Amino acid sequence: MTQKEFLSISSTIPSNPGIYKYYDVANELLYVGKAKNLRKRVSSYFSKTFTTYKTHELVQRIHHIEFTIVNSEQDAFLLENSLIKEYQPKFNINLKDDKTYPYIIIKKEPFPRIFFTRRKINDGSTYLGPFTSVGKVRELLNFIRQNIPLRTCKLNLTEDNIKKKKFKVCLEYHLGNCKGPCEGFQNYADYDKSIQQIKEILKGNLAGVIQYFAKEMQELAAAMDFEKADIIRKKIEHLQQYRSKSTVINTNTGTVDVFSILEDGMLAYVNYLAVANGAIIQTKTITLEKKLEETPAEVLSFAIAQIRKTFNSDATDIIIPFEIEYLEEGTKTSVPKGGVRKQLLDLSQKNVNFFKEELKRNKMLLLEKKTDDEKIAVLHQLQKDLQLQFLPLHIECFDNSNLQGSYPVSAMVCFKNGEPSKNDYRRFNVKTVKGINDFATMKEVIYRRYKRVQEENLPFPQLVIIDGGKGQLSSAMESIKELNLEGKLTVIGLAKNEEEIFFATDTESKKLIWDSVSLKLIRRIRDEVHRFGITFHRNQRSKGAFNNELENIKGIGKTTAVELLKKFKSYKNIKAQSEETLREIIGQQRAKILFEYFNS
Repeated sequence: MTQKEFLSISSTIPSNPGIYKYYDVANELLYVGKAKNLRKRVSSYFSKTFTTYKTHELVQRIHHIEFTIVNSEQDAFLLENSLIKEYQPKFNINLKDDKTYPYIIIKKEPFPRIFFTRRKINDGSTYLGPFTSVGKVRELLNFIRQNIPLRTCKLNLTEDNIKKKKFKVCLEYHLGNCKGPCEGFQNYADYDKSIQQIKEILKGNLAGVIQYFAKEMQELAAAMDFEKADIIRKKIEHLQQYRSKSTVINTNTGTVDVFSILEDGMLAYVNYLAVANGAIIQTKTITLEKKLEETPAEVLSFAIAQIRKTFNSDATDIIIPFEIEYLEEGTKTSVPKGGVRKQLLDLSQKNVNFFKEELKRNKMLLLEKKTDDEKIAVLHQLQKDLQLQFLPLHIECFDNSNLQGSYPVSAMVCFKNGEPSKNDYRRFNVKTVKGINDFATMKEVIYRRYKRVQEENLPFPQLVIIDGGKGQLSSAMESIKELNLEGKLTVIGLAKNEEEIFFATDTESKKLIWDSVSLKLIRRIRDEVHRFGITFHRNQRSKGAFNNELENIKGIGKTTAVELLKKFKSYKNIKAQSEETLREIIGQQRAKILFEYFNS
């Protein structure tokens, strides 16, 4: 639709709040938006100042526009989110989450059964959830069955059937897992109390259930029925232990929803923490794809509405990292600056950061939505690209790390069947090399590694990657020759900058296609050995700096330094201790030396 064509219809657009829908010539829905004033909002798409490429592309495709007037901005907000989720227009934010979440169902029937389901149907039953984890649902159901007697049979327990004595109690009754409603040993009112307790547990409110059992235990004890009272006592302890396992922030926090966001180009990740009575009862991170350069506030507002609807949240208090326009009626948003609420927000941010890094790692490993056969296919491609004699089911990669010649270390990571085999990772403190000499370091480490493999009769890898160029590869090959291992494994060098691959016998390097699955796997292995090596090197530096600082003090030896490190964890913490505290750990004389040194 051109600007001239739009001007011919602009006067017919209502100025009320509502939603607008853009369609192309094939009557396909392109975009859904909300507006406080429909005429002003739609007109902005056709102004000369609105020049982003994707918006321009959208406007070019618009053939006709439809409007729905609503009573308020809040109604427009809710309707927009509902239509986007239902129709997923190609120019709207795309929620990349098509999972079917599990529910716990309280079946609509006499003496209702409670069980797990993924199908939510309109049968009058009560559906609790959805939950983000199947494992969590199973854990909850097991916990409920251990503490609250319920029937698990499929008998039709109508009042008439029970009166006619059609059924007999089963083993579950004799085990104490059911109170026998099938024979009339439990009435519906008592059974319904159990159902209400379960609803409270699933809301994260265990206090009321514990109070109910405590009262029952006291009544049984007063009646001198100590055996049954002891059974109730154990249930109370089980409930208290389960509550303590939850991530409890503060019981005064109440019921809140916490959201954080992390952007990565045209993708955004939003984490959700559901907090009930101070305990985190749900957590979920979703991925969203932006289409029209939406702002972080717009993405977060959309995500909050979708997540709250998906998980049936009724929390009226929402914690967010920055101010947004969120129009759901009856809710309030806040951006905490400190205290418990800020701790919750920080925890949510940690989760979203971890999710992004985990997603990145999985993609680099080609594990995302890959079957075992597909992973092996990647290794076949790597074998073909590198012209390897054997399929590289076992790959080892080495990298050196040092800081101006100090604390030289080396690291080795192992991949089996295309995945990290962390139990086979190895760290090496360099023993024979002084100063900066990556070539000599690599020679020492390769010799030590494969000498031990020989002596212990362990399997050799089909492929060894040396993270370095020609020089380090040549040094590694010297050790391979000394061990008479030529031909038993393939060793290649990987140049750090250009991602060139070197073979010992070739004069020129080999370059794989930049986005090939083979090079992606090699990159991932290289990044993993960097991470592993740098972590090891950092630890060695910290330990060395700590010991050196203390051992430089006359009268303080290595044993004392290690003892203090185990107790106080850092040099700064030791420095902060009183002389009396140090005296208790290392004795009067050394405590005096240390305290005077710190305070001189």
